[in-house]
Amino acid sequence: MSRSASSRANRRGELPPDPEPLPWPAVDSHTHLDIAVGGFDRLPDPAEVDAEIAAAAAVGVPRLVQVGVDVASSRWSAELAARHPNVLAAVAVHPNEAGEGAADDDALAEIDRLAALPRVRAVGETGLDRFRTGPEGWAAQEASFRAHIRIAADRGVALVIHDRDAHDEILRVLDDEGAPERTVFHCFSGDAAFARACVERGHVLSFAGTLTFANAGYLREAAALTPLDQLLVETDAPFLTPVPNRGRPNASRLVPHTVRALAEVTGVELEQLCAALTANAERVFGPWGD
Repeated sequence: MSRSASSRANRRGELPPDPEPLPWPAVDSHTHLDIAVGGFDRLPDPAEVDAEIAAAAAVGVPRLVQVGVDVASSRWSAELAARHPNVLAAVAVHPNEAGEGAADDDALAEIDRLAALPRVRAVGETGLDRFRTGPEGWAAQEASFRAHIRIAADRGVALVIHDRDAHDEILRVLDDEGAPERTVFHCFSGDAAFARACVERGHVLSFAGTLTFANAGYLREAAALTPLDQLLVETDAPFLTPVPNRGRPNASRLVPHTVRALAEVTGVELEQLCAALTANAERVFGPWGD
C-alpha cells in the first residue's frame, strides 16, 4: 500500500478479537507493522511492535515479512528484521510513489544497498498500479519496476509484486526483463485465467483477506486452481481485513481467518495447508532462523 494513498484506505477503530489459533504455524507473507501499529503520523515504539508480533505468534502466526513502501519504511523494515528473529524484510519504492517521481537514482541505490543485508529477503512491493496512478506516471512506474526486478535478480532475493489493474502489463515487463526465480504476486487480484498465466510461469500467488469477501468469487476460483506449492497468505495489514472483521484495522494475528478460508476453497486439510504455507514461505524468503 502506498503512503500517498494510505489516508484514503486506512480505517482506525476498535481492534478485532483474536481468532481461534491455527493447529500448525503459518506465515504472514506481507505486512506493514510500522503502519499497523503506529499509524501514519508516528513510528511505533519497539515494545509496541514486539507486542503485535507476539500476538500473532499466540494464534499460530510466528513468522512475518515486513514490507517497505519507500526509502524510510524500507530502512525501518530492515532494522526491525535485523533485531527480531520472527521478522524478515522486503524493501522497495512502491509503484504509486514511483509514479510521483520518488524512485530516483538515490532512492534506487538505497534500495539496492538494503537488499544486500542478510535479513532483507525480497525486493518489493514493486510493480504497476493503473488505479491510483494516472497515465502521466506510468512511464516512471515501469522504469522503477524494471529497476527493482534487476535489483532482486542481482541480489538473489525474491521479487514481491504489487499489481493493480495492470495484469497484462505486469506479465509483459516480467517476460521482457526475465522474472526472478522466486516471484510473488502480493495480494493476488486476478481471475482464474490470470492465475493460470502466473502459475504456468512458476510464480507464487499470495492471497489476502480479500479472499473472504462476498464479492470475490473470482479470487476463490483463482486460489482453487493454484498448486499447493505456489500459495502464500498475507494480511497487507492494516488493510484488507478479512471477514468477519472487514472495515476494522487488520493485523497479522488475523491471518487464521484467511488461512481457514483458503483451506475451504482448496479442499486441503487445515494442518496440511499450514505446513505447506510455511514451507512455501521458507522456500521463497529463506529461513527465519528462529
